[in-house]
Amino acid sequence: MRYIPTSPGERISMLREIGCERIEDLFDQVPESLRVDRPIGIGRPMSEPELVEFFNRLASKNGTGKQFFLGAGAYSHHIPVIIDSLISRSEFLTAYTPYQPELSQGTLQYIFEFQTMVCQLTGMEVANASLYDGSTAVAEAVLMADRVTKRNKYLIAETVHPQYRDVIAAYTRNLGVTVDYIPVSDSGAIDARALTVDEETAAVVVQSPNFFGCIEDLGSIAGAAHRAGALLIVAVAEPLSLGLLKPPGHCGADIVVGEGQALGIPLSFGGPYVGLFATLDKYVRQMPGRLVGEAFDHDGNRGYVLTLSTREQHIRREKATSNICTNQGLFALMATIYLATMGKRGLQEVARQNLQKSHYAAARIAGLRGYRARYAAPFFNEFVVKTPIAASEVVERLIEKDIVAGLPLEGYYPDMRDSLLICVTETAKKEAIDRLVAELDRIR
Repeated sequence: MRYIPTSPGERISMLREIGCERIEDLFDQVPESLRVDRPIGIGRPMSEPELVEFFNRLASKNGTGKQFFLGAGAYSHHIPVIIDSLISRSEFLTAYTPYQPELSQGTLQYIFEFQTMVCQLTGMEVANASLYDGSTAVAEAVLMADRVTKRNKYLIAETVHPQYRDVIAAYTRNLGVTVDYIPVSDSGAIDARALTVDEETAAVVVQSPNFFGCIEDLGSIAGAAHRAGALLIVAVAEPLSLGLLKPPGHCGADIVVGEGQALGIPLSFGGPYVGLFATLDKYVRQMPGRLVGEAFDHDGNRGYVLTLSTREQHIRREKATSNICTNQGLFALMATIYLATMGKRGLQEVARQNLQKSHYAAARIAGLRGYRARYAAPFFNEFVVKTPIAASEVVERLIEKDIVAGLPLEGYYPDMRDSLLICVTETAKKEAIDRLVAELDRIR
């Protein structure tokens, strides 16, 4: 009974209560052609010792001894040990937003603090309690711009993360939305002077630092968007860059979304992560997701509640702003602890180390015969280099040396067969960077 909450007799009783004889009756509406009628190949049941041994063998295959220079939306950063210690407290052992504020003031308070810190980080006026991840946050921002402007055309930069663009396409495929893509300029950033925004455009969507690591001129892009009555949506896949860069909200952004993984959340093979979402106060009723507000009781005592909930789908159904009625509570907590632990000066120092180490690596690699920087735009901790042979082959050869050299871009941009996206964070020691340079130099 420890792991199986209902007995066979209880299951039979529940099925009969709803007019079914077998569990299979619950799936009668699923066509036979879509049902799996064969074993799915997960193997035989295991005892607890066998299961522990199995996962230990599986874990031993992880490349824990390798040096990583891979970023592209998921970043290796130092995680203060205090985070694991605090999230393990019994008060926080839930990943769900509470409905009963009188029983959950602690959880609601840290979400309120998370929202406050996201606003401070992005330079925006209001933030929600988080979304699933960076990609879904961008897609929700696109739908929100539709509601705000009553337009359905979008200009999306090709320098936005390809997976983010795929999620936007999936969200909008059947909504009659028109998407035009802003091409990559020779510098690696958007040429705002060549940006054409017409009166049918709902929003311009950019990422900064963009997928190639280049920093966009958000002020100029915002000007072009606003002159046509469009919104500017800015995605931030590497939020630690905001430790040094001017916040998007101070550059004219209307909606700022991002991936919060870099804020104290482990890579975890690609997720789960936490999506950041912030906007201007005048658009708060069109913002998706949960929102925690501050309130006071009859005696003037401060408390926290879920507010503006009439936007949500469990209340408003098809009239809701979004079908998101939850948040990534546990990861929002981790990000909150990270930001509180690091503080303003700590974030600046980590960002400075990312900047300095990546520029050191870029300069060393650009000095090698057969290698050169592909783009000249300023960058934070990622950059693209052109390689003397196919970038995928470079990566394969260096993996044999226990170095993950970066991301070959050909898989996302077919004409970039010789381009490698390299990321250097504060976790990379000088010796590791020098070894990467030495191994690259041996490849011709």
